[in-house]
Amino acid sequence: MSTPSALLIADLAGVAVFAASGASAAIVKRLDLFGVIFVGFVAALGGGIVRDVVIGAVPPLAFADWRYAITAAVASGATFWLHPQFSRLRWTVLLLDAAGLALITVTGTLKALNAGLPPVGACLAGMITGIGGGVGRDLLLGEIPVVLRREIYAVASLAGAVLVAVLVRFGIHDGLALVAPAVLIFGIRIIALLRSWSAPVPPEPA
Repeated sequence: MSTPSALLIADLAGVAVFAASGASAAIVKRLDLFGVIFVGFVAALGGGIVRDVVIGAVPPLAFADWRYAITAAVASGATFWLHPQFSRLRWTVLLLDAAGLALITVTGTLKALNAGLPPVGACLAGMITGIGGGVGRDLLLGEIPVVLRREIYAVASLAGAVLVAVLVRFGIHDGLALVAPAVLIFGIRIIALLRSWSAPVPPEPA
């Protein structure tokens, strides 16, 4: 499989799982079908839209390539109809969100590098791609975005983006540049949740 094809598949897979994550969170808030699909669309494609604007790829793929919007809508709609079969919906949302964060961050970083951004800028663009949709989802649902809470979220995304840049710097452009960083991001996120790792916060005033 060629690198562009692998990148497209990983990108669409990330869109699907992030859409399902957003839809699941919207279902918990008891939104109707349109609301579930809309939140899923924002969760899946919000970060990518920001990335495309940053790297000058306009119009963004979310609007220029029908496959992205359709994938987000179908995944959100399927989640709406199938959610009664999910047990422990909270963990379903968290697992899907971790998978989406991993895939979207990796593909976002690779696209930024391919667009000519320097490694530092590409890592930041990749992180924004990964966390942007989740921020939009949480704001739409009246929640403080996960990235602004104590949870290890943006750090996991940035760690994976840095690994992508390092692998590409050493000439590794095949599946390893997709899989290894995605596994790293997913692993950090899930372990942080299981072990209740958190970023430091200011101490309470005396």
